[in-house]
Amino acid sequence: MAAEHSPFEDPKALERRMHAYARLIVEAGCALHPGQELFVRANLEAAPLVRLIVKEAYDLGARHVTVRFSDEAIERMHYDRCAMDVFEEFPGWLAELNNSMARGGAAVLTIDSDDPQAMAGVDTRKISARIQAGHAACAEFYDAMDFGRCVWCIAGAASPKWAHKVFPDLPEDAAVARLWEAIFHTVRVDSDDPAEAIAAWRAHRQSFAERCAWLNDQRFDALHYTNAQGTDITVGLPSGHLWNGGGDTTVDGVQFFPNMPTEEIFTTPDRLRAEGTVTSAMPLAYNGSLIENFSVRFEGGRAVEVRAERGQDVLQSIVDTDENACRLGEVALVPFKSPIRDTGILFYSTLYDENASCHMALGQGFPDCYQGGLEMSAEELLAAGVNKSATHVDFMVGTEDLSIDGIKPDGTRVPIFRNGNWAF
Repeated sequence: MAAEHSPFEDPKALERRMHAYARLIVEAGCALHPGQELFVRANLEAAPLVRLIVKEAYDLGARHVTVRFSDEAIERMHYDRCAMDVFEEFPGWLAELNNSMARGGAAVLTIDSDDPQAMAGVDTRKISARIQAGHAACAEFYDAMDFGRCVWCIAGAASPKWAHKVFPDLPEDAAVARLWEAIFHTVRVDSDDPAEAIAAWRAHRQSFAERCAWLNDQRFDALHYTNAQGTDITVGLPSGHLWNGGGDTTVDGVQFFPNMPTEEIFTTPDRLRAEGTVTSAMPLAYNGSLIENFSVRFEGGRAVEVRAERGQDVLQSIVDTDENACRLGEVALVPFKSPIRDTGILFYSTLYDENASCHMALGQGFPDCYQGGLEMSAEELLAAGVNKSATHVDFMVGTEDLSIDGIKPDGTRVPIFRNGNWAF
C-alpha cells in the first residue's frame, strides 16, 4: 500500500491531508450541525489533529468546542503511585463534565492515538475499579450514547510510540508518516479534498444495506463458528435481534459514524446462550497492555475459562470487571478480504484491527440492535437477552479458514462465511 518513503514525511503534505481528515471526522463522523457543541477527548500526542478538528467544527457552526487532553505518561504515574481507593472514587468534576456534555446534546469525539503498551504491568484491579466507578458516575453520559440520544465517534491519530509498535524497523519520523498514510487509506481520505472523502463515506454506508437486509430477513436463532485454530462456538441470538452496519442513527434521525474506519456488520447476541471455545486471531491491545494468543471458553453464556500466552491477568481482569463482563455483547462479521486487512498492517489498535477481522465483544450489548431497544429500559433489555456491563471489549476471531453457519429455529443451517469470507 505505502511507498518505501511515505509522502507524508513532508510536513506540508501531511497538514493538507490532515485538514481533509479533520473535516471528514467533524462533518461525517460527528454529523455536527450548527449550534451544537462538540466534546473532544484526546491524548496530547494528537494535538495537531485536534486543533484542525476544532477549526473545522467552528467553520461548520459549532456553538462551542470543549477539549479534554490526557497524557499517558501521567496516567501511568497515577496507576503506579496512587492507592486503590483513588480509582474506586470517580472525580466529581469529571463526571459532571461528561454528563453535562450528554445533557446538552454535544457530539462526543474520541481520538485514539494510544501507545499499545503504555500500561503494561499496571495493577489490573485499579483499571477495573476505574472503569466501574466511571461507568456508575457517568451513567447519564454512557446511556446517552448507548440509547441513541447522543452522537459519538472514535477516530485515530498517529503518535510516535504507536507508530514504533506498528513499524519497529523504521526511524521515528518515517514510522509516524507511514502510520498516518495507513490511517488515511483506511478512512478513504485519498486526496486533499474532503468532499471526495465525505462522498466516499456516503457510498460506503449504502454498501452495507444489502447484506444487513439479508441477515435480518433470515431471523437466525444462533451462529456456529469453526476454524482450525480451535474455535468451535455456538452463539445464540435474541428473537428480536437486528443487524446493523455502515454507521448509526440517533433517535432524532441523525446519521453518523461511531467508528472511522468501519467495515463491520454486527448485532447483539443472547447474553445467556454461548457454548464452546473461541480463539483469538490477533493480539488485543487493552488499556495499554497487550494480550496475545488467547482463548475463551463459554458455558451458559458465561466465560468460564480464559487462557493467554501473554497478558492472562489482563484478560481475566476484563471478564471480572463486573458481573456481566463475562458475557457477550456483540458479534460482528468482517470478511477476511477487507480494505484494512489488505494493507498487511497489524495496527495493535482495536479501532483498526476489529475492522480487519470478524470479532466478538465481552460486556455491554447494543440497544439499537434489538427491535424497539432504544425505547426499552436497561432492565427490559437485560430480560430480552441484551447484555448490560460497564465495559465493552472487542476481540478478533476472524481467520482465513473461518466458517460461520446461521442456525434457524427449526435447526436449518445456512452458510454465512466460508474460508473467512461471505458465503452469500
